[in-house]
Amino acid sequence: MTNDDLLAEMLELDPAAFCDADKTIRVMSPQIARVNPGKKLLGLARTVRCYDDFLSIIDALDQSEPGDVLVIDTQGSTRAVVGELFSLEASRRGLAGIVIDGGCRDTETLSTLELPVYATHRTPVSGTVQKLYATQCEVICGGVSVSPGEFIFGDSDGVIVLNQNEASDLLDQAKAIKQVEKQVIDAMAAGKSLIEQTNFKSHKQAVEAGEESSRLNFE
Repeated sequence: MTNDDLLAEMLELDPAAFCDADKTIRVMSPQIARVNPGKKLLGLARTVRCYDDFLSIIDALDQSEPGDVLVIDTQGSTRAVVGELFSLEASRRGLAGIVIDGGCRDTETLSTLELPVYATHRTPVSGTVQKLYATQCEVICGGVSVSPGEFIFGDSDGVIVLNQNEASDLLDQAKAIKQVEKQVIDAMAAGKSLIEQTNFKSHKQAVEAGEESSRLNFE
C-alpha cells in the first residue's frame, strides 16, 4: 500500500483508534497542544532542529512539498519560532500542518486558519534568524523520535507518530475498533446500556480473583 493510500484510509479514522490497536506506539507529550481548531492533522514529517532561531524553519519551508508536516525540535527554546507569516505560507503551499516542540505566536491569526498548528507554549517574543541547524534528520518532538517521511497524525486529543510499516500493520485493527465503537454507540442510542454490551461483570469477578489474563471486551 502506498503512502497516499495509507493517508486516505487513515483520514477516516483517528489517532485514538491506532492507540487502542497498539498502546506502545509513539505518542507526543500532552504539552504539544493544538493551537487552533479545525481539521485533523495528517501528513508526512519534514523535520527541523533549531534553538531560539527560525532560519532553519525558513529553509525547511522553502524545501517543503504539499502534504508535509513541519515537525520542529526547538531543543528547549523559549522564543516563538512560528507565527502568522510562516503559517500562512505553509497553508498557501498546501502543507498538512505544523508541530512545534516549542513556542508560537500570532495565535489570533492562527485561529482563523484550517492548517493545524500544535505547540507547547505561546509567547510574543520571536527567535533570531542567524543560525542554520539541521533539517530532514531524526528529531525529538514531544518526547518521541521522529524521522523524515514518517506519518504524523493528530487531532484535539494529541499527536501520534508511525512509520509506514506501523501504519500499514495497524490499519485493519484500527478500522475494526472504529466499527465496533460505532455498533456500540448505535446500540446505546437504541436503549442498550454500555455495560451490558461488555463482559464487565465476569471481568470484574476475574480481576477480584486475581486473574491477570482477563480482559474487558465488547460482546
